Amino acid sequence: MTLILNAHIHATPGQRDQLKAELLKLVPPTRAEVGCNFYELHEDLSDENHFMFHESWKNREASDQHMKTDHIAAFRAVTAGMIADFKLYEMRKLD
Repeated sequence: MTLILNAHIHATPGQRDQLKAELLKLVPPTRAEVGCNFYELHEDLSDENHFMFHESWKNREASDQHMKTDHIAAFRAVTAGMIADFKLYEMRKLD
């Protein structure tokens, strides 16, 4: 089953630009991963500290492998303290 994820990330005040730069670094290596159907980064037009990844994975295993990659580990290390809130929504397409 295709897995759709929406990851909502809120920057800590004053950390927006640094967090945005680090989020953008995730896009190319993630799109190259086996099992990634799409991986899109969005920013909220009314809240500059709010970002969202809209993702599609071939299956849960592909998503789980993504979370174990070196680029995700590096992102976590570099962005410690930059993220005020994170929510992940797991979805499936109905049509």
